[in-house]
Amino acid sequence: MQQNIIALKDSIEYQSGSVVSKEIIKREGGTITIFAFDEGQGLSEHTAPFNAFALILDGEAQINIGKTPHTLIEDQFIEMPANEPHSLKASKKFKMLLAMIK
Repeated sequence: MQQNIIALKDSIEYQSGSVVSKEIIKREGGTITIFAFDEGQGLSEHTAPFNAFALILDGEAQINIGKTPHTLIEDQFIEMPANEPHSLKASKKFKMLLAMIK
C-alpha cells in the first residue's frame, strides 16, 4: 500500500471571509478534516455524537466548550467531548486539524 505524506498546514489555503474544509481521511471509525478559518469566521454552537479533537496548525482560535472559553494557538490541542455543546471562532485566521472518533 502506498503511503501519502501530507504537509497539513500547506494543504489548505485561507479564503477571504470564508471557512474552507478538506476531508483527508474518512473511515468507519471516524474522520480527519482540515479547516482554514478567515479572521472573524467560525462555527456556531453545535454538538457532535462523537469525541472531536482539534489541533491548531496555524493562527489563533477561540473554542468554547459548554460555557468555558479556550484560546488556542499553533501546536495546541483540545478535546471536545461527544454531545457537549461547542463553538469555534477565529480570533485571528487559523488552520485546524479536526479528528472525529466514533
